[in-house]
Amino acid sequence: MSSNLIDDLINNVKVYQDQKEIIYIHKAIEFSKKAHKEQFRKSGEPYYFHPIEVAKLLSEIKLDNSSIICGLLHDTVEDTSATIEDIKKNFSTEIASLVDGVTKINKFSLKISNLKFGENYRKLLLATTQDLRVILIKLADRLHNMRTLDYILDDSKKLKIALETQEIYAPLAQRLGMRDWQEQLEDLAFKKINPDARSSIIDRLEYLNAKDENIIEDIRYELKKLFIDEDVKCTIYGRIKSSFSIWCKIKNKDISFEELSDIMAFRVITNSTRECYKALGIIHRKFPYIQGRFKDFISSPKSNGYRSLHTSVIGPKNKRIAIQFRSNAMNQISEYGAAAHWKYKDPKIIKENDAKEYKWMHDLLDLMDNSLSQDELIENSKIKLFQNNIYVFSPKGKVIELPKKATSVDFAYSIHSEVGDKCVAAKINGKLQPLKTQLNNGDQVEILTSDYSQPSPLWKRFVVTSKVKSQLRRFMRSKKIEEHIVFGKEILLNQFKKENIEFTENTVDNILYEFNCKKIDQLYELIGSGSITSLAVIKKIFPELKITYKKSNKFNKNQPIKLKGLTMGMSYHLAGCCSPIQGDKIVGIVTAGLGVSIHTVDCNTLDSYSDSPERWLDISWESDSENEEVHTSRIKIVLTNKAGSLGKVTTAIAKNNGNISNINFTSRKIDFFEIIIDIEVRNNNHLNNIMAALRLLSEISSLERVKG
Repeated sequence: MSSNLIDDLINNVKVYQDQKEIIYIHKAIEFSKKAHKEQFRKSGEPYYFHPIEVAKLLSEIKLDNSSIICGLLHDTVEDTSATIEDIKKNFSTEIASLVDGVTKINKFSLKISNLKFGENYRKLLLATTQDLRVILIKLADRLHNMRTLDYILDDSKKLKIALETQEIYAPLAQRLGMRDWQEQLEDLAFKKINPDARSSIIDRLEYLNAKDENIIEDIRYELKKLFIDEDVKCTIYGRIKSSFSIWCKIKNKDISFEELSDIMAFRVITNSTRECYKALGIIHRKFPYIQGRFKDFISSPKSNGYRSLHTSVIGPKNKRIAIQFRSNAMNQISEYGAAAHWKYKDPKIIKENDAKEYKWMHDLLDLMDNSLSQDELIENSKIKLFQNNIYVFSPKGKVIELPKKATSVDFAYSIHSEVGDKCVAAKINGKLQPLKTQLNNGDQVEILTSDYSQPSPLWKRFVVTSKVKSQLRRFMRSKKIEEHIVFGKEILLNQFKKENIEFTENTVDNILYEFNCKKIDQLYELIGSGSITSLAVIKKIFPELKITYKKSNKFNKNQPIKLKGLTMGMSYHLAGCCSPIQGDKIVGIVTAGLGVSIHTVDCNTLDSYSDSPERWLDISWESDSENEEVHTSRIKIVLTNKAGSLGKVTTAIAKNNGNISNINFTSRKIDFFEIIIDIEVRNNNHLNNIMAALRLLSEISSLERVKG
């Protein structure tokens, strides 16, 4: 059995490879035999029979030598003691890369648990695979596994494999134009998933064939004679459609078996596109055309590059038949899809024959027309499809599509907005990671939530999903309004107290219309945001009251920091929301009753003043090295949970002349903890020096300055 398998493989390869390449194939066979020597399949056969069968399938579509060898070695790294380095050492970096790609696909397969998400899973495979040959090798692997599925005794496992094949691998073969493999995968899966329906359809087909067993050949002969008379050179193939395709039409169109109009299908292969249209015209002149059954996939190809003319007619013997018209090049791609690209030794042949026939390859593989060699052509076959997205798994195996550079927060909101609002941490591939960690293709992500948590303004700095950014802006706006209401009420109460007037909301309600407010909270918000002053409100309530208001100079006391752009004597304060320090780029916001608030230019609070440009002041720090003020700045550190980690952090800060004024542990986990540290520094440059020293510590996972 083994020698026959090997002989079949070598004979296939000899058709299009030279002797030098065949020597490497024999070497790969021996490597596979040795690696799998103690292993057996469910059928009782030695395990290495399987990789030889896979290589044989690849040789049938004339795939290149590296792919054939990968087919022979594709399970060695996953199932034996062999490593990628062993493959690289014994063969080549290219073959090792192909084996590694197939191994990764198998790992992804273990994560998926819900086949309803097959479309995104297929995208995941295409997005993570840098070389199309990896997908072709995996399809060959799956096809042979489906052919031997009956040897598995566990019915539930067989059904799961069949469903996975139907939902993921057969459509993937279709996407790549591998029509023959697609139909085989579909039929083998159908046999396991719905054996009764399949048997019923096959019985009906056999019954029809028994009534007229030569019908296919008779119709083919009539068509051939017609084209000879019209001087059209072509080849004609005829067949009964597959049981699965018939089942899909019965199910999707809600019709009976008798209502199917195209159980018999014929293919007319011509020498050119022009002759395809000529042959179609001959058929339509000779036989009645069935309305709604004509499709032109030559002028408008399918997304996988499929090109053909389709029609259905009442043909010879008064039978309803479906006919497809293709050129030789179109048929090559239809039959072998992406693999057809490797069937040519000289890419110039592709270019000179009919570049349009291969246009889809440019879309799928970004091939270069000016490739100078077959090796260069293969090198350029990097998959670009879906490269702007990543595909990650939920804990239950759901595949989630996200933009590139998405983080755990983006993932959390993609599950549900409530999950996003309450997320506090994330496990990526079982390990706790900060929420800002960027996700990679194939990551499995679990979000940890708390009912007491809420979105952080810092998230806006790293999330990439537009929907999440919008939700965060909405939340922050709502939060800011709440804060303004609380702050405004407190200011108004203090003003009433200062004037020795008893405060009641009924009193304030009477003048709401004066400020275009319907509710008292709206008035509080105006006061809290600085739009109006509490003094203005009291004057509206008690116009007869004489108030001698003296400006507070509390912000002028102890202000050794000099600022360029401020009017002499103007009061100001450093905003607590961003805690600017000397050296930061800053801007001033004029606030009624409070003077000027100094913010860093990237402070999130500035968004609320975007509609009031008249309140912005262009200011900067004035250098005064002899009299530098001490500022308190805040940093957030994610630290590995190891003995002595915190000690190294405090030592690094002290060595760089920083003084720690406060430490707060915001999160303690098994693998890491998160801390907020307030440090007294001279200026921005001093803080940057401290942060640079901290980043050199291996115990620190992430570090950032906190403004807010």
